[in-house]
Amino acid sequence: MKKYFKKLLLVIIVFLLAISTTACGLPGLSSAQGGNDTIRITALTTTESQIVANIVSQLIEHETHYKTSIVNNLGSAPMQHQALYRHNADIQAAAYDGGELTANLGMPAIKNSKKANDTVRYEVKKRWDQTYLPTYGFSDNYAFMVKPEEAKKYNLKDISDLKKVEDKYSLGVASEWVNAPGVGYKEFEKAYGLSFPKMRAMNIGLVYSALQTGRMNVVLGYSTDGRIDSYHLKLLKDNRHFFPPYNCGMLINNYVLREHPDLKPILRRLVGRIGMHTIRHMNYEVDDELLEPSTVAHQFLVKNNYFRDKK
Repeated sequence: MKKYFKKLLLVIIVFLLAISTTACGLPGLSSAQGGNDTIRITALTTTESQIVANIVSQLIEHETHYKTSIVNNLGSAPMQHQALYRHNADIQAAAYDGGELTANLGMPAIKNSKKANDTVRYEVKKRWDQTYLPTYGFSDNYAFMVKPEEAKKYNLKDISDLKKVEDKYSLGVASEWVNAPGVGYKEFEKAYGLSFPKMRAMNIGLVYSALQTGRMNVVLGYSTDGRIDSYHLKLLKDNRHFFPPYNCGMLINNYVLREHPDLKPILRRLVGRIGMHTIRHMNYEVDDELLEPSTVAHQFLVKNNYFRDKK
């Protein structure tokens, strides 16, 4: 009987060791250091992050012999940071400087766009040996928006113009924004001198339909959301520069660039090449036309010849 249990225990130990060895070889868990030619790219659950991750992935695979894998559906910027920090991923395809500053670097928001971008670039290199490439060419900022007919009726161009209608307008905003440190609703009221008689916090996915159906007169959403094009909404200019910038760029662990020096000039091809209207339209294609993010990314790269003219 004792011999039986010893044999059983030995089988269990061998089995567990086999599982452990296999797990260490999974693309989403292994370190890229040591000559691994699979480049792992993080993506959030958002449409935009999925598209950008696929653009980066397909560009690498088309222009090099490297394979890529997407570490998919991460729930937040801190989760992406941890994936890179622990070397469970190599590239964060969509890194927003405003989010990196507050969520990952633990620093206050910086409203000057260049200073915010430069600060992130300096800090990630110093703290974590990472490179933050210059922006793709768009920023995903908070944005107030109204129906175009309302904008025309009351000549609404800037956020300050809402003073004309604040007594009769209802405001719908994303729940997470209301008490956001330094840039929430109370700070907004003070900065713009605006106070709406009815303000409702809701899921960000509902604010656009609330505006479209007339339940709300003005809403706060995101400037690159494809639903802006779906509903033909009018964005109001943040004329007092209340909101910090959220420029989108690529964040890379430097060991990847040291191991694969040919990657950096290829990835730099995307710098300044994805404008606001371009990313918004791609978001629209996924959210409204129900195309796969990988399909939209492929069409974009083919249309631009994989940016081979970018030196």
